Amino acid sequence: MKILIVEDELALVESISTYLVEERYSCEHAMNYQQAEGKVLAHEYDCVLLNPAIPGGHGMEMLKLLQERNRQDGLIIISADCVYEHKIDALRSGADDYVCKPFQLPELEARIFSVIRRRQFRNHNIIQLNEIKIDLVTKTVWVRESPVSLTKKEFELLYYLIGNSNRVVSKTTLAEYLSGDIAGLLDSHGFVYTHIKNLKKKLRDAGAGNYLKTVHGMGYKWGA
Repeated sequence: MKILIVEDELALVESISTYLVEERYSCEHAMNYQQAEGKVLAHEYDCVLLNPAIPGGHGMEMLKLLQERNRQDGLIIISADCVYEHKIDALRSGADDYVCKPFQLPELEARIFSVIRRRQFRNHNIIQLNEIKIDLVTKTVWVRESPVSLTKKEFELLYYLIGNSNRVVSKTTLAEYLSGDIAGLLDSHGFVYTHIKNLKKKLRDAGAGNYLKTVHGMGYKWGA
């Protein structure tokens, strides 16, 4: 699950990132509005953590940007401004949640998870795809009740593909999702093929059907 932290308080960013990475999230960071806008226009995120008071512009414009492009990225406000009316205005404008500083990291992670689950998986913790079962809380996978050992990247890949079921996802999009900004610096996106191959093999060896399809010249598609 990929998170963008839009915050100029570096100590807080480091604290959030460290905790979320330990919980098997992938994190990117923007220090000002211009950086955040560039990242949002270039990449997709499962959730954006936004401090509206970031330098370079009013942070709430980020919400409008996502809405104008019909994006499904969740958005949680993280702010020292806990005025009741401001919280209500943000939520009515379309923010998924509003967390006041200071906050406890486990609570923030729980709110992130809740937003992602609600937006992408209709509030379900367990996703059942025929013989495949995915637990979004523990980030584990079973096939016919037998556990399948996936790496973090393989789980992220599976999660992203099932969240975009029946949609062809390009190799470039997957590379950006798995690697963020550094994807554009790589000579090739061969690592995506490697992760795809390994994921398909592990699912097949566990007895799963062939749901992960290669669409030649276009990318990959999950169709269960």
